[in-house]
Amino acid sequence: MQRREFSTALVGAGALALGLPAAAQGGPVEGTHYVRLGQPLPVTAPAGKVEVVEFFWYGCPHCNAFEPALEAWVKKLPEFVAFRRVPVQFREEPFGTHQRIYFALETMGQLEAMHRKVFAAIHNDRLKLDKPAEIQAFMSKNGLDGARFIEVMNSFGVQTKARQAKQLAEAYKIDGVPALGIQGRFYTSGSLAGGQDKMLVVADFLIQASRKG
Repeated sequence: MQRREFSTALVGAGALALGLPAAAQGGPVEGTHYVRLGQPLPVTAPAGKVEVVEFFWYGCPHCNAFEPALEAWVKKLPEFVAFRRVPVQFREEPFGTHQRIYFALETMGQLEAMHRKVFAAIHNDRLKLDKPAEIQAFMSKNGLDGARFIEVMNSFGVQTKARQAKQLAEAYKIDGVPALGIQGRFYTSGSLAGGQDKMLVVADFLIQASRKG
């Protein structure tokens, strides 16, 4: 989902899989299928690991559709890859609230149990989850302490994580989601790669390139 046109759909291993011209035998092409950052960014992954960051928004239908394929891909990543998610904030609402929902779930150790449920609530049950009362009721319905959840959402720790996430997305120059950042050096997206499935192929290529240095 694009930053400026939130309802616009994203444009729909090796050169042939990506639909590249025969001359581009090396696979994904820089500037076409992925972008190299002008200034490498610091990463949080331990030394010897390649960091992969998914930038997403709970309200994005493309992120919701991408989630099953992404989860399957993450399960198969080699041990030297450190994967994490970063919710974006293109503007304060509803992005900021959804961003804090993610980090509150992370803080409370509930991401594994609730991440897909938040997507389902928004895209299947048509909840907006942008007001405290609705969020509290949803969390309580799913077995969490709803009042405590709102407290955590508004905590200094969560606000700090949200601010850092916003800074990281801006440093990567992310203007649409879902997108993948690799090792603080590259990023790709469905619109760049030519589809969400191809984005994962490009990401595999960039992971290996980053490991080789």
